Order: sequence, then C-alpha cells, then structure tokens
Amino acid sequence: MGGVPDPSVLPAAEVTEATARVLARPGLPALQYSRTEGDPALRAWIATREGVDPARIVITNGGFHGLALTIQTVLERGDLIAVDNPTFPLFLRGLELADARIAPVPVGCEGLRVDVLADQLRRGLRPTALYTVPDFHNPSQGTLPLEQRHELVALAEHYGFVVLADNPYRELRFRAPDGELERPRSGAGLDAGPRDEPFNHSPWVVHVNTFTKTLGPGLRLGWLVLPEWLVPDVVALRARQDSHSSTFVQAVVAELLTLRPGLFDETLTRARALYRERSDALAGALAEAAPGAFDVDLPEGGLFLWPRLRDDAVDADRLAEDAARAGVLYQRGSFFASGPGTDADRHLRLSFGDTSAERLREAGRRLSGALAQQQR
Repeated sequence: MGGVPDPSVLPAAEVTEATARVLARPGLPALQYSRTEGDPALRAWIATREGVDPARIVITNGGFHGLALTIQTVLERGDLIAVDNPTFPLFLRGLELADARIAPVPVGCEGLRVDVLADQLRRGLRPTALYTVPDFHNPSQGTLPLEQRHELVALAEHYGFVVLADNPYRELRFRAPDGELERPRSGAGLDAGPRDEPFNHSPWVVHVNTFTKTLGPGLRLGWLVLPEWLVPDVVALRARQDSHSSTFVQAVVAELLTLRPGLFDETLTRARALYRERSDALAGALAEAAPGAFDVDLPEGGLFLWPRLRDDAVDADRLAEDAARAGVLYQRGSFFASGPGTDADRHLRLSFGDTSAERLREAGRRLSGALAQQQR
C-alpha cells in the first residue's frame, strides 16, 4: 500500500562491499560518535549533487525525521501552515508537534496550484510555512514545473514564509516529458544533481530528501538542505534530541556512494526501468479489465498511480472493502485530504513499487471485478 521500493533494485552487493571496507578501517571510527550535522564525507557528496555548500547539509534519520526537525524549528504552537490538498497524510500527524493550523491549497495535474496560493496570499492568507511535494507528488503524482518553482520561491520571499519542499521521489523519474524512458547522464558531471533546483538557492526554502526510496528504507537516512540562517537552530535542536544519525550507517552509505563514479545513478537506472514497466502494467491492466471506469494519467516517476473513478455513483468506500476481500489493498483517496475542496475521495492511490508486473495485472482484474459488483 505504501511507497516501498523493490528489493531487486536495491544495491545489496555494494552495501556488503562498503560495509566490509568501513569495518576494516583502523580504530573502527564508524562505531564511535559522530558530528550532529552528520558525516563530513556523506555531506560533501550530497552537497555536490545538490549544488550547495556542505555546511547547509544536515543528515537525518530519513525524510520524515527531517520534516519533524523543521516543523519543531520553524513553527510556534498554533502557527498557520499552508499544505497541499490532497497531501502526504503522515505530514499532518507531524504537525501535531506544533499544534499547527492548516490552510489547504489545491493541487492540480502539475502539483501545487501556485496561482491559487498567490490569490490566497493577496486576499490576506499569512502562513508561517508551506508544505509541498514538488516531484511526483504524493498522492497525485504531478510535478511542479520549473517556472512555478521560481514563482513559489518569489512568493515565499515576498510574504516571508518558509517552504518545506519534500522530495523523496525526485530521483525516480522514469519517463521523460516526451514519453521516452528517462536516460542516465554521462560524463564528468555524472554525480551532479538532476537539474538546477531553485529550491536549493533561496533563504526561504528547506529542501527535504532521503535515501529511503533509492538505497533502502532500512537505512533510515535522509538529509536537509537548509538556508544558512536556519542551520544553527536545527543543529541545536538535534543535539538536544538524539545527537546524530547512526555513525555506522552514514559511513557505509558514504563509502557505497564513492565506491566508483556514477554508482548511484547506475542504481537509479535499474530502478527507473523497473518502475516504468510496472506503472505501465498496472495502468494497462485497469484499461483492459475495466475500460472506461477510470481516468488514469501515466506518471513520469514515483511509485504510485492515482486513478479517478469516472462513475460518481460508485461508492468508493465500499469499493475499497470489496477489493480488500478480493485480495487487493490500496489507500483510499479520502485518506489524503488536508481539507475541503478536493475530489480525493473519488481517487485510489495504487502502489506498484514492490509488486511484479504479473501480480499487478492480476490486481487490475480483481479490482475490476470488485467494481463490477456495484455496477450490476
């Protein structure tokens, strides 16, 4: 049901080799304490990929931990935060840390509706922060275009709110805008970031990312790209909590990423090809088994489909229950609403990351059968 990567594309052999090398170091530094900001070698690699100064990188225990640290640092109790609608529901739980008030902002086919946000701000909305998933939005799968990213940064700088850009799926682009398979980069810049990211170059943006979807969720390792003014506060908060992420895991990942140039992108290439195949298999199964029942946009990346039920007479809650009895589990769209004004309840979030194409096709047939029970 969740965004689980497939084990076959995780770099198990490289993790094994990197672990052996780390444990062979004299004095076993990986079994000692680390810096609160994180392992210097790992931060340097991330900084190169993001195109920022390593001093702005703080290592976290995964993406959600990075969000929690930011919430606790940026928000005061009762502050107002603008949030995607629909949105990643676990983020709403994180807001309980600050007892924050929520202002929903609608999401369209290209992610956050920056035009609607601009209108809300002109009408007097004054959030302390804004949360969005800019690449392969969870759940809607839209990607915020570069022009809108610049517009969002400009709004944040004008009105004085912090943008929390949560980007766990950024590296999983498997379809280029023209529909072709996304190709790996080559040459000296192989380990450079995927593009010039405006979110990394504004003092009003916190960019959140993780190795969860690319190297494995069990590593529990992510990072923040922070504006310089926020680094001391985040580091001070982290020092009062758990001090730092696992020294050992950081060392293994840093070693893995530098075993040879381009290793990370080679890993991504395998993952992208597999996830494109699976997204196509699932979308094709829905179209074949239940023609005309769903509006389905093929994603350009990520780990989900977000089909919409065309027939408004279909009871979405009953469909989920009937599908579960048939062995098909998914998240109901209503689970992702951050407020009124969304049709999320007419959607299904279907995951394909760790499920074979054959099983996805069977899931499509079973889901079609569950739908047919209501349409007899």
